[in-house]
Amino acid sequence: MRGSNAQVIRGTSQADVLWHVLVFVFLLVYPWIASPFWTVQIGAQSLILGMIALSLTFLAGYGGMVSLAQVSVAGCAGYTVAVLGVNSFNMGLGWPWLAAVILAIVIATLFGTLIGAISVQTTGIYTIMITLAIAVGFYYFARQNYNILNGWNGFAGLKPPVIGGVNWRDPVPFYYLSLAVVAVAYFVVVYLRRSTFGLSLQGIRDNDRRMQALGFNVRAHRILAYTVAALIASFGGVLMIWLNGRISPGSIGIGPTIDILVIAVIGGLGHPVGAFIGAVLFTLLENFAIDLIASERFNLLIGAVFLAIVLFSPDGLLGLWQKLRQWTAPATH
Repeated sequence: MRGSNAQVIRGTSQADVLWHVLVFVFLLVYPWIASPFWTVQIGAQSLILGMIALSLTFLAGYGGMVSLAQVSVAGCAGYTVAVLGVNSFNMGLGWPWLAAVILAIVIATLFGTLIGAISVQTTGIYTIMITLAIAVGFYYFARQNYNILNGWNGFAGLKPPVIGGVNWRDPVPFYYLSLAVVAVAYFVVVYLRRSTFGLSLQGIRDNDRRMQALGFNVRAHRILAYTVAALIASFGGVLMIWLNGRISPGSIGIGPTIDILVIAVIGGLGHPVGAFIGAVLFTLLENFAIDLIASERFNLLIGAVFLAIVLFSPDGLLGLWQKLRQWTAPATH
C-alpha cells in the first residue's frame, strides 16, 4: 500500500510539473500568435487581475480569511505611484519611476498589514464586513480628497518606464513584464503553501484553538498572511495603472472589489492557479459580453455564471474539473 501511494504521489507531482511547463511555454509564445488586443486587453489584463485575486486566494484559501480590501491595497500602490511620479495633471512630484514604485509597494504593504492587524481581531462574517468597510472608506477618501488624490478625476498619463530603449508600454514588452511579475508571485504562493508557515496557516484555518494550544502565535501568523497578500496585491496595483494609464476612485470602488472576489471564487479558492483561470473567464466575458447580451447587462451575466459555478462546484472551475476527472476515470481494483 505504501509503495502504491508513493507512486500515486510521484505521478501526480510529475503531472503537475508537466502541466506547469506546458502552460508556461504557451504563455511565452502567446504574444507572438495573438494580436495586440488579445495580448494586452485579454492576456496582460487577465494576468494582472489574476494576481490581485491571487492575494485573496492566499488569504481565503490557506488562511480562511476573506478580505474585500485587496483592491484597496492595489489602489493604494497605484495612487502612490501617481502622486510620487509623473502624470498628465502635473500634480506628481516627479520622482524617478523606480523610487516611486518601491515606495508605493512599501506603503501599500504596510497598509495591507494594518488592515490585517485590525481584521484578525474578528473572524467569519465580521472579518468580511470590516474589510468591506475599509474598502468603502478608502474609496470615499480618494473620491473626496482633491488636494492630493485629485478627487473623482484621479490621475491619467501614467506610463511604464522606457528602459534600455524598450518601451514597456508596447503590447509585447508589457505582456512579458506582467508575466514575469505574476510568475514570481505565483511560485512564491506555491512555495509558501508547502512551507512551515503555509502549513501552520492552514492548520490555523482548520482549528485555531488547537494550534494556539500547540504554541503557535495565531494572530502573528494571520497578520503575516495579510502582509504577504498585500505585497502581491501592491505589485498588481502598479501593473494595473500602467495597463490602464490612469487611476481614479472608480478603479477601487465596490464594483472592482466584488469583481476580484468573483474571480477568485470562480477559479477556486483552494488553488493558486484558480485565480488566473477565473480572471481569464471574467476578462473574456467582460470584453465580449456585448456580443452575447447588451453590455449594460454584463453584471447579470457574470452573476449567473458565478451562481452556476458555486451551486455545482463550491471549489470553482478547478473543483468541477477534478469532479469530471473522477467521474470519467476508469474504476480500479
